[in-house]
Formats: sequence, structure tokens, C-alpha cells
Amino acid sequence: RHGSLTRPAPGTGITVHFKDSKGALIKTIEGNEGDDILSLAHEHDIDLEGACEASLACSTCHVYVTPQHYPLLPEPSDDENDMLDMAFGLGEFSRLGCQVQLTPELDGMEVQLPSATRNMFVDGKKPTHH
Repeated sequence: RHGSLTRPAPGTGITVHFKDSKGALIKTIEGNEGDDILSLAHEHDIDLEGACEASLACSTCHVYVTPQHYPLLPEPSDDENDMLDMAFGLGEFSRLGCQVQLTPELDGMEVQLPSATRNMFVDGKKPTHH
């Protein structure tokens, strides 16, 4: 069933509010438990790069998570921390979007995009949802 996604009925999913680097709302979406922030951003045409396609080899899906939701996330792995060290504008509540998976406790979370990303591989290619 590759490529087929079942989306939650309106009002039944886990709500995520995507904001731009200045804090303005881009889009509010609903996802399923287990969905990751990067995949949801790509699915909903939100400009979150993800150059390595979620293989933990870059920091281009770096986001800021709301302070009240940050402690509800599992601790970042050593690999994620290594990539976060290379992220532009690293902050106290920084995470890689490919590593943030939705859980019911995260309902209502805000995810803010940084003002820029650092990408060692720049070719003008925009990643697409698989």
C-alpha cells in the first residue's frame, strides 16, 4: 500500500500549527499518531526542506517546537544532536522535523520554521513528498 495515506477526519486528528520564522501562521493541519513533521510539511506544501530525505544526514528540516510541548518529545538521539549542531539558528527548543513524531500529547503544538537553513548540498532541487 505504498503511497496511500489515510488522513484523519476533520476534528479527529492531532493538530499542528506551522508558523513562519516571524511567528505568523502558515497553516494548521491534522495528522495521525506516528506522522512526522517533515512528511506532513511536504504533504501540505509547507516550505521545510529536508534535503537528506529524513536520513539524519543534514539539518535542513530544523524547526522550533513550542516550549510546553518540547519536554513531551523523546530525547534527541546522538545522530540528531550531531545534525542539530550544524543547524542555522539553533535554539533551546530546536528539533529536526524528520524526528518529531506526533503523539496525542502533542495535539495543538506549534512548529516554527527558522529564518534560514544550512545545506551543504545545494542544487536548486526542492524535495517532494514520496
